[in-house]
Amino acid sequence: MDERAALDLLGGVVGRAGDDAAVVDGQVVTTDMLHERTDFPAGTTRYTAGWRAVGASLSDVAAMGAEATAAVAVYAAPEFAEADLLDFVRGAREVCEVVGAEYVGGDLDSHSEFTVATTALGTTDDPVPRDGATPGDLVCVTGTMGRSAAALRLFEQGATDRANDLFRFEPRVAAGRALTPHATAMMDSSDGLARSLHQLAEASDCGFAVDYADVPVADVVREVAEDETDERELSCFFGEDFELVFTLPEDALEPAREASPTPISVIGRVTDADEEITMDGAALPDRGFTHGE
Repeated sequence: MDERAALDLLGGVVGRAGDDAAVVDGQVVTTDMLHERTDFPAGTTRYTAGWRAVGASLSDVAAMGAEATAAVAVYAAPEFAEADLLDFVRGAREVCEVVGAEYVGGDLDSHSEFTVATTALGTTDDPVPRDGATPGDLVCVTGTMGRSAAALRLFEQGATDRANDLFRFEPRVAAGRALTPHATAMMDSSDGLARSLHQLAEASDCGFAVDYADVPVADVVREVAEDETDERELSCFFGEDFELVFTLPEDALEPAREASPTPISVIGRVTDADEEITMDGAALPDRGFTHGE
């Protein structure tokens, strides 16, 4: 059973499963696990690992349109090198500070592989779910796509300083809060743009028609991509960018842009449930980042 099949199975057992985070009486909670083999390429500093691991959970809070309040992490490694541990905590604390949250501790454990489990907490009285997209709504994203894919290429090339910079993203908590009055459906792009669109469409029982020319591709992607096909692969299918993918009515676009501290790009429209998810008129494959691969 792969990750997606496991999530489908649990969705029928855990009533609040399905969105980026659970909301219980206004309290938002989410948790993530990252491993060295699948999530931290060679050259990733412990500072970047702390930032990125905690940031991944904070991104889930952002996707619910919630305020981020706190985060904790479990740090497991073959040994506890003092510099590594302190750098990890520094990264975790500083990404929390960026979004106005507090890093409040966690747990330590021995493990054969560097592994991190993180939990982030938040609050909201009006969460934005995945199931509210309506035909005619605009499909939008924050920021740019492909930063993490480009970072991986740079890690492979030995350009670790630049790669670490790209790997440290800003969780879109402020943008998520600004979009709360306007967005009809929202999630983050941790699994990639294409898969995020499929997940939103499934939750909202709708289709999407998007255009690649409107996707905001990070400049660095064009630097490292081998050709246009490779560029599209990196920006649409790799994932781990932690931007927001959301829908909103057309008349809400300008108010949303004025309120959001992060640029918003319109990439398409919501279509009827009996229509496919398309990019440039062709069916968009349901591919993206899968944990464990």
